[in-house]
Amino acid sequence: MKGDAMFDYTGWFRAVLKQDRAELRGFFAEDAEIRWHCTNEQFSLEEYFVANCDYPGDWEGEVERVHETGEELILVTRVYPPDRSASFHCVSFLRCREGKIAALDEYWADDGAAPDWRRALKLGKPIRAEAEN
Repeated sequence: MKGDAMFDYTGWFRAVLKQDRAELRGFFAEDAEIRWHCTNEQFSLEEYFVANCDYPGDWEGEVERVHETGEELILVTRVYPPDRSASFHCVSFLRCREGKIAALDEYWADDGAAPDWRRALKLGKPIRAEAEN
């Protein structure tokens, strides 16, 4: 990001998946603003740690896409439990200050089949094989 230290997004995402409060803390400015828009929630840093780190289950995932706009870093990630019985996509918009997240806006979505009405129209084709979720 222009004029800012390089942000370690892979380290941050790894800490999110591990649900490691201590490691996550190092990625955020103390006054960071965190918003999960799909559920209309805004968190303080401490509330974010509870929401992320106390979320039930173990998680794996991958960064699928990264885009830097100059002002923001945009990540598209996929998160799933080790047995891959479900998966979720998240689009994260990160604004950093001095190499730390100052604002995080995220949009989480459950992955799954298209709705019945759209499948009945036989539109499109799968991006991934069904077995991958």
